[in-house]
Amino acid sequence: MQILSIDTSCDETSVAVTEGRKIISNVVFSQIPIHAKWGGVVPSLAKRSHEERIDGVVSEALKRVPLKEIGAIAVTQGPGLAMALEVGITKAKELANNNNIPLIGVNHLEGHLYSVFAQNSKGNPDIEIRFPYLAMIISGGHTEFILWKNHLEYELLGETLDDAAGEALDKAGKLLGLGYPAGAVIERLSGEARNTDEYMFPRPMLKSDNLQFSFSGLKTAFYYFLKKMPEEEKQKKLKSLASSFQEAVFDTILFKAEKAMRQTKVNNLIIGGGVTANAYLRKKFRRLVRKYGGSVLFPRTKKLSGDNAAMIGIVAWQYAEKKIYAKNDIERIPRFPIKSSCK
Repeated sequence: MQILSIDTSCDETSVAVTEGRKIISNVVFSQIPIHAKWGGVVPSLAKRSHEERIDGVVSEALKRVPLKEIGAIAVTQGPGLAMALEVGITKAKELANNNNIPLIGVNHLEGHLYSVFAQNSKGNPDIEIRFPYLAMIISGGHTEFILWKNHLEYELLGETLDDAAGEALDKAGKLLGLGYPAGAVIERLSGEARNTDEYMFPRPMLKSDNLQFSFSGLKTAFYYFLKKMPEEEKQKKLKSLASSFQEAVFDTILFKAEKAMRQTKVNNLIIGGGVTANAYLRKKFRRLVRKYGGSVLFPRTKKLSGDNAAMIGIVAWQYAEKKIYAKNDIERIPRFPIKSSCK
């Protein structure tokens, strides 16, 4: 079955055609230039941009496969910006209704998990799926641990109580004057500082006996630290500041990941979400799993790490295999059984 999938959860308008785990097309229009001058995503601008682009992105995704060959329409139903999600859901319903095609709703977080299994149109890489996995989503809106027991079977182990890791990095970047989004810039500056940890910022909740996260205190500590630092010194120490903040975020994540591995006895990890584009973080995770004789899977490209419709289509294939459709009523679709920390 070939599936047309749509994702408008935040600031990317994306439409893809997938067949099983194979990606036939995956078109992503990024709104970053629109939101950068505001220092973050503006919901009303995101909605307007989705409305302006959705028809063109659908047409581009369907260049290789005509709509008459599509067996199902999949769409991100949440979490995300409500105004943005509405655009994709409306278009998905329209396509499903007008062409008598079954509709499948997918949770955005579920998509980030399945993104690691994505293949190109020729079926590469041929990843053998072996459950269970200890899965983690690290993105701008989410930081969560999940015990992935089998296809579409999950157990939430821990999540952020406030801010997500990606949001914390973006906030630090804004305080340092690095623009939005800041993750890639912080990664580059940290590398130039040899990923040193000159300032040793707080590592939140390391002493807690659970797998929860909290990054708001770290952000506050960083804010007051910079407030006391003269601007000239801040610019002089920019690389060290970026590196020290990144180390604090990543150390917290890796500490909790190791605790999760010990608690669950699962040493095969899956890491999804936009922050996984960071090569240094991937290196740290690979080092951790070697210590336990395990393995770790990431999305194979930066495009698949971020928001995209292909990952939604790969999840939808699992629902289609079980014949779980919503007909044309998006609200009847079973929800992803993990509560969301989306804002």
